[in-house]
Amino acid sequence: MQYRIEKDTLGEVQVEADKLWGAQTERSKQNFPIGQEKMPMEVIQAFAILKRSAAIVNGELGKLDKEKVGAIVGAADDILAGSLNEHFPLVVWQTGSGTQSNMNVNEVIAHIGNQKLEGKNSTVKLHPNDDVNKSQSSNDTFPTAMHVSAVLMIEKQLLPAIKKLKETLANKSKQFAEIIKIGRTHLQDATPLTLGQEVSGWQRMLEKNESMIESSLNYVRELAIGGTAVGTGINAHPKFGEKVAEEISKFTGSRFISAPNKFHALTSHDELVYVHGALKALAADLMKIANDVRWLASGPRCGIGELTIPANEPGSSIMPGKVNPTQSEAMTMIACQVMGNDATIGFAASQGNFELNVFKPVIIYNILQSVRLLADGIMSFHDRCVVGIEANLDVISHYLNDSLMLVTALNPHIGYEKAAEIAKKAFKDNTTLKKTAVQLGYLTEEQFDEYIKPKDMIHPKE
Repeated sequence: MQYRIEKDTLGEVQVEADKLWGAQTERSKQNFPIGQEKMPMEVIQAFAILKRSAAIVNGELGKLDKEKVGAIVGAADDILAGSLNEHFPLVVWQTGSGTQSNMNVNEVIAHIGNQKLEGKNSTVKLHPNDDVNKSQSSNDTFPTAMHVSAVLMIEKQLLPAIKKLKETLANKSKQFAEIIKIGRTHLQDATPLTLGQEVSGWQRMLEKNESMIESSLNYVRELAIGGTAVGTGINAHPKFGEKVAEEISKFTGSRFISAPNKFHALTSHDELVYVHGALKALAADLMKIANDVRWLASGPRCGIGELTIPANEPGSSIMPGKVNPTQSEAMTMIACQVMGNDATIGFAASQGNFELNVFKPVIIYNILQSVRLLADGIMSFHDRCVVGIEANLDVISHYLNDSLMLVTALNPHIGYEKAAEIAKKAFKDNTTLKKTAVQLGYLTEEQFDEYIKPKDMIHPKE
């Protein structure tokens, strides 16, 4: 193994010769051999966006010369191209401010930038702190990268997935609009509705989730950059934060603004707690939808069996021919993970002491994991289950016509107590509602047929 010597304020450190990071990254790599959870690449990419934006603004403000700006921007673009991921090795379980990941990015950008400058025979040399980190602190850059990565990932991955599933459920709702089935409440038979109406409830959940997530993102668009060490903006131009937010917005195509109070932006992560609360609400609804699908598709002969779903793989290593609702199972496990992440995020966000919260890496790791799992899970559930859902008309018809809760339609005609008597006696005698109603003398067959029409029970009357 070939090594080179890198230096920082604590002295010399050996770094593998083919790695682009410097001394501070190497120290973190050695000092935190904890777990396998790496800093998400979405955070690193957000840092690259921030560093290129900061360099451009520092250049505009006369704080950084043109050659250095170009080198930093070029190096950041190389990172964004995705070919340098191996040079960001640090784990989540590091300093709670994320300082070492900030320096990891600074060191890699300085290294690449200096290679570019040397290739142009320039005598200019980038320093990771003095140039790449100019006008910045880890205390304002890391929360900025947190917000940028969360917004971009939600916009680019999660919201499109929600939209796709929502649209497919809308189509299914229309497809099933005329299929009348028995409703269920408390896991017991209830009055009828259409399968389309039932599916429309799932569709509306996703519409509300989409709206709540988009609304919560408005708070995450506020960026801490410009606050530097404790929120005062020391060593940064007064307009630096505002201008960097504008540059990030221009580069990403997403709206970001400078946080109006940097003291809040460094020590509080309530915005991320809030957005993850919306993700938890989505997870809760996805849990319900996936559970409904697997219950309604249970069977094939000894369950509810009103729906059929695609058979994607063998379901048992011992029972031949068994097929399981595996996409629902994956989705419900994801929902459990997101709910666990929410507890971690809420607790970590409550631990801001004085001018800084130092639980930042675990907060953003869990948020991005939730976003990734939800986006991937929704697409898998959509493509391998929802698009193939079909109605089992024979089973639906059997349950509808066999249900005792159709008796509810008799309430306006004979009263609740007589209707209840009919239902209980029919159940006890294992016979039909009509036969029992006639036997008790409460209705004629003609009256029963007139009052008990499932089609008339699914829409309110004037």
